[in-house]
Amino acid sequence: MRDPAETPSRHRPDAGGVVVSLPIADAEATTGWPHRHLLDVDQLTRAELEQCLDLAVEMRELRNRRETLSTLRGEVVGLAFCEPSTRTRVSFELAATALGAQVVDLPIEASSVAKGESLVDTLRALERTGISTIVLRHPMGGAPYLAARSVGARIVNAGDGAHAHPTQALLDALTLREALGPLDGKKIAIVGDIGHSRVARSNMHSLTALGASVWLAGPTDWVHGFDDWPGVTVAHSLEDALADADAVVALRIQLEREAGGEMRSLRDYTTQWGLDEGRMELARPGTPLLHPGPTNEGVEITAELATSSRSLIGTQVANGVPIRMAVLSLLAR
Repeated sequence: MRDPAETPSRHRPDAGGVVVSLPIADAEATTGWPHRHLLDVDQLTRAELEQCLDLAVEMRELRNRRETLSTLRGEVVGLAFCEPSTRTRVSFELAATALGAQVVDLPIEASSVAKGESLVDTLRALERTGISTIVLRHPMGGAPYLAARSVGARIVNAGDGAHAHPTQALLDALTLREALGPLDGKKIAIVGDIGHSRVARSNMHSLTALGASVWLAGPTDWVHGFDDWPGVTVAHSLEDALADADAVVALRIQLEREAGGEMRSLRDYTTQWGLDEGRMELARPGTPLLHPGPTNEGVEITAELATSSRSLIGTQVANGVPIRMAVLSLLAR
């Protein structure tokens, strides 16, 4: 299986369709979409992206009113997380439960994978038990595409290697749209470990599709090769990226993907690229800050900035459940 994140091109791995379809939250189906899986956001049209965000807003309102939903009644959603996760796993579980589904959490370390069973065989076994939707997180880029080719269950990509994290991109887009209004012409700066970030790649797809201009900033090795992405500018300095930015997305240094080996020290990174209130003043007044979490406070952002009035980190987490409710609902059509 090749890793689609080996190059920052816009090409995806072979095969697989992306999600979604649109119905109302009360489960009276309207029109099904041709997409069976959510593997990335790169094949979603702007209209599909906006419909997904609109449905998430509706889902959030229904959930806040504690209305009982039966969209996924009779469905079984399996959570297959082959990498650690807190926000994504919990929000998918809450989302599926809120829609009336039964949820099965597969602890990979306690599964037959530990005995040498392949990913495909594990997923086929899950499907044969009656699981209709598999939410898959995997360290290898392209794993969800292999899954989509190999099993009949719906596949939702919850993050694959450094390739894609589509539901994070959707919740980031919702958070930004509600903070800024329509994203047409807005400058969004993404700062940090771009090269190892599946969040950055999916955000570049979704934000440019929604009309934003994306500026990337980080150490040279981490932004190399992204110049040819439509709508994306690689800044020569942090100051260029932040100048007149309408929003800033900070990224965690992904030491688990050996990112730390490409710079001399975390202190050097913080000195050159770390965000604090002083540097945020280069952006437009009141510019909001996002971060997919977990944060390395004192490295990519200061603790004061992470908890400041401009921080939307908590809002991102809260938006995770309704976005994933929308995705699971749309897939079921």
